[in-house]
Amino acid sequence: MSTVIKEQAGRPSAEEKNSFKYRAIRDLAVNKYVYLMLAPVVLYYFVFYYTPMYGLQIAFKDFSPGLGMWESPWVGFKHFQDFFNSYYFWRLLRNTLLLSLYELLFAFPASILLALLLNELRSAVFKRAVQTVTYMPHFISIVVIAGMMVDFLARDGLINNMLAWFGIEPIAFLRESGWFRTIFISSGIWQSVGWGSIIYLSAMSGIDPSLYEAAKVDGANRWKQTMHITLPGIAPTVIILLILQIGNFMTVGTDKILLLYNSSTYETADVIGTFVYRKGILESDFSYSAAVGLFNSIINFILLVFANTISRRTSETKLW
Repeated sequence: MSTVIKEQAGRPSAEEKNSFKYRAIRDLAVNKYVYLMLAPVVLYYFVFYYTPMYGLQIAFKDFSPGLGMWESPWVGFKHFQDFFNSYYFWRLLRNTLLLSLYELLFAFPASILLALLLNELRSAVFKRAVQTVTYMPHFISIVVIAGMMVDFLARDGLINNMLAWFGIEPIAFLRESGWFRTIFISSGIWQSVGWGSIIYLSAMSGIDPSLYEAAKVDGANRWKQTMHITLPGIAPTVIILLILQIGNFMTVGTDKILLLYNSSTYETADVIGTFVYRKGILESDFSYSAAVGLFNSIINFILLVFANTISRRTSETKLW
């Protein structure tokens, strides 16, 4: 009798089992190896992403390396006001928004369209060949991509040589601001469309084949099957990736822009990210560039929360 009482006393009650602390400890014990594998990733983000956030305070200071972060005087929102009142503000904001919007309108659907087309192919050999050709550019370095674009678009490059066959005069593509957005978006699609389609093809493979068989029995053609089965089946994946894309709306491909733009294309190519690079790295104006970068990050965060809220209210798919 005493042994039974001791065993019952050692067992957690129903209320304790439902507590968050008990469930967390139990989950940690069951999945300890999974958490062990996750630890390096968490450590990486903590060290390189969260710890540097301590330095955001220089956006509100007149930072001097000689005085250090603590001794530098506070200036409040001075750098933000200087940026909002500067000549460059509206140009940077316009270029950043337009490039991001064009990526959302053209680059984002391109991967979905390619995945839908590949899903309709019946030849497995041809399908694998197309996939290989389209996702190979993803593994090419941005520096190499930019170098290829510079060579192809030069006055004596491949594109102008092809235009010469039709009697068209050579065009200085990378010297004319009107061409920059087209070059940036089209090269981005070429580099990412194949890799992005893999995610959607994986989502399509999870759709129940019996749905297609039932649709065929009902007389639905391939177009109707795509519209009423395939697209709804991959909708959660599309929504999640769209939310993430909107969360990075203000973060355009700064590295590629830096490699492709020049002073003659600033009017359409200069974005907030490149402006932060010039101010912070080239001109060593650390406080001002930190303020501009913080403004950019806050806008991204607001857009991410807004997109997730809209998705949560209109569908069952959300990030949190």
